[in-house]
Amino acid sequence: MKCLLAVCVVIAGLALGRPPGAVAAAVAAEDVYQSTAGFLAQVFGSRVPKPQVLWLRGPARGDIKEILGHPYRGARVRYWGRDRHTAWILEEIGKYKPITVGIAINQGRIERVEVLVYRESHGWEVRFPFFTNQFKDIRLSGRRELSRGIDGISGATLSVNAVTRLATLALYLHRRVVAE
Repeated sequence: MKCLLAVCVVIAGLALGRPPGAVAAAVAAEDVYQSTAGFLAQVFGSRVPKPQVLWLRGPARGDIKEILGHPYRGARVRYWGRDRHTAWILEEIGKYKPITVGIAINQGRIERVEVLVYRESHGWEVRFPFFTNQFKDIRLSGRRELSRGIDGISGATLSVNAVTRLATLALYLHRRVVAE
């Protein structure tokens, strides 16, 4: 459906005499499925805690590089937490553009994964519950591995990998802020 819409936009743009670059910019829009505030309200209800900051120093930077397969761009990461319950809004590149994902963790296990913003032209199926529900109750086994595997989606491998890396990262970061 999304590809059909992109084709229609391209044809309409070219028929109206628009330059190909302008048409491509129109097709490369981002899809916002949920706001950060909406995600946090789902996780914490009406009492959303204030955001906190985790500074990424020392060995954590190497661990994060191993999880993501590349260095983390920032020196810190923002999260929301109360007791042993944390929520993370993280981004990772799918193929070319970032995917924004909300991840809620309760007592060391993933409670919820939601794709908040998707910017790629392919792989958007990762936003659907048939995919995100696979993460429910997963924890870290060892230092940097999920306790069970995640099934892929044909044609969305890079997006699946990005969301899986973010889930692993959120569990790792949760472990750093909450003594399990």
